[in-house]
Amino acid sequence: MVGRARRVLTAHRTGRRRLALRVSAVGLCFALAGCGSTDPRPERTTTIDLLQEDWQHVPGVVADGDELRVSATGRSIVEQDGGDAQPDPPVDLMGTHLVGVRDFSLRASFTDVTADATVSLLDSPPVIADEFRLEPAGLHLTLRGDDLEIAVFDGSPPDDVADPQPAEDEHVTISDPEAELTVDRRGDRLEITSAGRTVSTSPLGDVFSSGQLWLGLSSGGGSFTVGSLAASAAAGDGLSTAGPVAADAEPSPDGLQALAARARPGFVVGAAVALAPLASDADYADEFVGEFGALTPENALKPQALSPRQGEYAFEEADALLDLAESKGIAVHGHTIAFTEAMPRWMQELPSDTEQERQTSAEALLDYVTAVVTHFRGRLDSLDVVNEPFDVDQGTELQENTWLRVFGETYPSVVSQAVHDADPDVRQFVNENGADVPGPRQDALRQLVLDTNAAGGHVDGVGLQAHVYDLDTDAVSVEDLDATLDVFEEAGLLVRISENDVTDAQGQMAQAEQYATIFATCLGSPTCVSYTTWGVDDRYDHFVDDGGSPEQGHDLLFDDGEPTPAYDAVRSVLAG
Repeated sequence: MVGRARRVLTAHRTGRRRLALRVSAVGLCFALAGCGSTDPRPERTTTIDLLQEDWQHVPGVVADGDELRVSATGRSIVEQDGGDAQPDPPVDLMGTHLVGVRDFSLRASFTDVTADATVSLLDSPPVIADEFRLEPAGLHLTLRGDDLEIAVFDGSPPDDVADPQPAEDEHVTISDPEAELTVDRRGDRLEITSAGRTVSTSPLGDVFSSGQLWLGLSSGGGSFTVGSLAASAAAGDGLSTAGPVAADAEPSPDGLQALAARARPGFVVGAAVALAPLASDADYADEFVGEFGALTPENALKPQALSPRQGEYAFEEADALLDLAESKGIAVHGHTIAFTEAMPRWMQELPSDTEQERQTSAEALLDYVTAVVTHFRGRLDSLDVVNEPFDVDQGTELQENTWLRVFGETYPSVVSQAVHDADPDVRQFVNENGADVPGPRQDALRQLVLDTNAAGGHVDGVGLQAHVYDLDTDAVSVEDLDATLDVFEEAGLLVRISENDVTDAQGQMAQAEQYATIFATCLGSPTCVSYTTWGVDDRYDHFVDDGGSPEQGHDLLFDDGEPTPAYDAVRSVLAG
């Protein structure tokens, strides 16, 4: 994750191309009364009761008889430096979404609203990266008392990735907050009514142009009940529901994992993945399920995703990933427990000034470790118990973080013991960047793991990330990687190539050659037990440039649904 030259964030966007949907001639005309449309309403013949669809993998949403109960989760994406957190409200990704969407009506009613209630209608799943969320084109309706906020996003890249702003954001006052709200899309126009009274009309351009509709229910600070939620469409529109596209993907008998099993039985070829593209992009799902034998969740198993608030857990999306992996016979590598980044605010701010504070904070951290590892017990093949322990400047000092402040420099052994107590069968790794070549950082990683185990830890090996962001400075040679693997073998430790990606800045052939070098060297060493690339398709590979804007990278084995020369090079290694 944090590289020597730049920071890469693997992001997710559905579809066969990068979406850049814009609202054309957007100018919302809101009125408290008298802003109605004279267009005749078409007869609605297809109605889908969305309350009866699948919401089980949506954090904060619980089915309660014929209703849904929605509670605030506190989900957010914390910046790398621990700064302001961007809200990350959940979307129903592995449940049901609507397809065949053209003109439609969606009706919803909320009761028992304690703070706020939001229903989101999205043209595609949101982009979720390590440190930002990009909103797709869509509509968010948020009810606070008698105030209805209507926010339209047009899918354009934001000026500030941490603070995306809607193209239009208006407020109207409604007479009855518990009355049914209706969103009616006809052609390029949107009409919103409350209690049968029009409160908004606007041109939408092509905001809802994908033919799909993804739904989200969330609250920023309270809870509410959804008493009704239904979609309908005119005759001939073909409105229907669909599940995640990954359900139809199958492992290929000629994929990378299948070839690896024949070349070296037991060797695993994996990729880091995210839920949104697995649910929505058939190319991505076929690439991953067809080619790979191991799954590393990019963000779903990080602390800020699993426990946004102390003592509360949101396992739904992580469980969805693991359920999918198990159904396809794919192993799972958990990522991660102790990590300076990706910690929720409560974890970052645990007090540690006094002995009593450290004791109380230690209990909170160990409760977290035990709850998470126990929940996933028996479902993880391996786990990063500590991720990136050393400073970000390629030094050998431990990063300053909550774990270090509370437990001291032996915190890796404390975490390792707690993980072992909760799941003695999961293989434990310490994952680090910049240690894939000989040098002080590699020496420090080796010694850290040996010291951890000497203090009672149970670490099986190390993860070498092998990010190659610049071939002039980051390239890994056969000689260096061979020497590295020998060092860890002599120490009695296993090795994973855990997050390999390679820039194509010097051309695809140079990129392919570096991929082949790292992969072949790992495959040829009994110490190197698995190889994982940090992402699947360049369609979802994004990084933040020096100006803070998101840019698309070209670092992976697939690009826009097609194999790259790097893929061919890895495949040739296995075939040879």
